[in-house]
Amino acid sequence: MSLPADPLLIADDVSMSDLPGEVPEGPDVVVRGRRQLVLRRLRRNRAAMAALVVLLLLFVSAFLGPTVYKAITGWDYEGQDFTSFLSPPSATHWFGTTQIGGDVFAQTMRGLQKSLLIGLLVALISTGLAAVVGSVAGYFGGWVDRALMWIVDLLLVIPSFLIIAIMMRNVKDAGWIVLVLLIALFGWMITARIIRGMTLSLREREFVLAARYSGVSSAGIIFRHLIPNMSSLLIIDATIAVATAIIAESGLSYFGFGVKPPDVSLGTLIADGTQSAFTFPWLFMFSGGLLVLTTLAVSVFGDGLRDALDPSSKRAGGGR
Repeated sequence: MSLPADPLLIADDVSMSDLPGEVPEGPDVVVRGRRQLVLRRLRRNRAAMAALVVLLLLFVSAFLGPTVYKAITGWDYEGQDFTSFLSPPSATHWFGTTQIGGDVFAQTMRGLQKSLLIGLLVALISTGLAAVVGSVAGYFGGWVDRALMWIVDLLLVIPSFLIIAIMMRNVKDAGWIVLVLLIALFGWMITARIIRGMTLSLREREFVLAARYSGVSSAGIIFRHLIPNMSSLLIIDATIAVATAIIAESGLSYFGFGVKPPDVSLGTLIADGTQSAFTFPWLFMFSGGLLVLTTLAVSVFGDGLRDALDPSSKRAGGGR
């Protein structure tokens, strides 16, 4: 049986130096596919697995925590306890209360939920847009390439933070969905340029030429052959985009240009608690701590995923 060309498809527990060109047949030899090897290397990365566990706990806390908390204590993020103002954490209010009696735990979980949703949606939209624009520009070339790259260059020089702030302030009834679209609109250009460069090299490969001569449409080649072959980069870019979007949303909300009251996000909670960070620290530290923990977990998991997808990475065990 000949060795596969893909360096990820190598025999488990068999050294490459022991293979003169053939994988010996026997019960101790297990040939693993790409997916199995990626998962295996990812499981070996303790930091990435710990980050994944943290992210899962954050999602469960954000989306199930408020329901369980309300069933136990009776408070939600819109409720006010007029008998408890600026109270420290207690059995009744786990994270304490605000100046107007709002429950900090319920608000923090609601803010975490909103920030996670915004991060995921922005990553999905911006990565998908980058994949389509970059692959279309690289595959067709010519005036299509020039026009799309001109748009990319134009968006790269626009001060995105200022534009988003102005639009969020002036657009009537601008909700968090509008914020998602605006952040995603300015977050895909660099990735699109990378995808374009990869497409320029892939479009002359044998499998693309074979598909073209077989009568496969351009859209079919792009979506069934080119983009799937760049999935490793896109997955890594999506994980990075989640952390970037959460930080961007928090920054915009901190300055009053993001999520609008009465809804909350981690950014609005941090902004509200900043002035009392030293006198009433529970107003600030829980939302600020969760923001740091979330972005750190996403970054560590993305780094581990990159190592798992890279067959030459020594930190992920190389190609084995």
